[in-house]
Amino acid sequence: MVDIFWLLLQITAGYNLILPLLLFLLWKIFSKTDKGVANQYDIHEIDYAIVVTAYQETHTLAAVVDSILNSNYSKYLVYIVADNCDISELKFNDPRVFVLKPPSTLASNTRSHQYAINNFRREHEYITIIDSDNLLHPEYINQLNKVINNGFIAVQGQRKAKNLDTVLSRLDAIRDIYYHFYDGRILFDLGSSATLSGSGMAFRTDLYKEFLAEYNVSGAGFDKVLQYFLLRKDLRIAVSEDAIVYDEKTSKADQLIKQRSRWINTWFKYFKYGFSLVGLGIKNFSINQLLFGITLLRPPLFIFIILSGLFMIINIWVSITYFFMFFVAFTLFILSFLIALYNSKADKIFYHSLLNIPRFMVLQLVSLVQSRNANQRSVATKHYHSEIIDKPNGKEKR
Repeated sequence: MVDIFWLLLQITAGYNLILPLLLFLLWKIFSKTDKGVANQYDIHEIDYAIVVTAYQETHTLAAVVDSILNSNYSKYLVYIVADNCDISELKFNDPRVFVLKPPSTLASNTRSHQYAINNFRREHEYITIIDSDNLLHPEYINQLNKVINNGFIAVQGQRKAKNLDTVLSRLDAIRDIYYHFYDGRILFDLGSSATLSGSGMAFRTDLYKEFLAEYNVSGAGFDKVLQYFLLRKDLRIAVSEDAIVYDEKTSKADQLIKQRSRWINTWFKYFKYGFSLVGLGIKNFSINQLLFGITLLRPPLFIFIILSGLFMIINIWVSITYFFMFFVAFTLFILSFLIALYNSKADKIFYHSLLNIPRFMVLQLVSLVQSRNANQRSVATKHYHSEIIDKPNGKEKR
């Protein structure tokens, strides 16, 4: 029994090392041609509510609003929910921008979204969620339209780095590239759904209202509950690689620890949804639910990497066969990581930053220790960048 348990424990951690490459091979063989893009002459101009949530901080709002107003699109209204913020200096002259100040602290993304919906100036067909530290590409809404007009009612755009000024911010961006490729592009092309990223996403308004009425999500992780709500109905979440939102990456160690501790706490809280979706996928013969459920069960990268490394070292004395199996699995995982960077056309600066992954993982171990009470310590990440997009070959002002 001990031998069987030891084997199952290793498989539980080790299979995550080869899963990305397996998905990539399946993608190469079975990828659907459905990319979620409608013919440009069939595009219906959708009315959007652009909801921007801010908590305690307002210094980044001018930049995000400016990027929205510079969009090559006009059928929208902007709702800024300034939760627990001083709005005395927050002035916008454009009639499409509305600043909403809740009478009491909400300290919740979903409550902020509900507050915005309760104060809509008109009925909107779709709602798109934007963080206060985001910047929108001018074509963001047009690209959402292309996907929505092809029949999808939920879309995740691509979040690109707004800042690449430190090693940590570049490693954070690499993580996003990896997840966007495997959990977004590949999953969607295989007939499943893209995972949600918390911002840069759009939903049919009546569907989002239904979600808010059914779930009262406190703390971090509303996107995890939302994607479960959608997948439970076997609805597909599309991905748009051209609906680009520039997102602030963590550039300081304390910032990363606080953010990751909340994310880790969220995974432990909601990974159980994966079992439910795997069961529904088998019952309904649904690739959408099955593949997505398997993805939800996968722990954060650093957890299964560290566990697999520990098992590999132990097997030097326990089983040299298992040692070499883990060695091969690690080699395949590294290959899958490089495949994600290559297919995403990542700049060389990202490859150079990979040497600093051990430091990145140590900080995440600290985050793991602090994750139990993460939501009680803070509900928002400190923002340091307002309007600079740091590119590998220089800085671009927006």
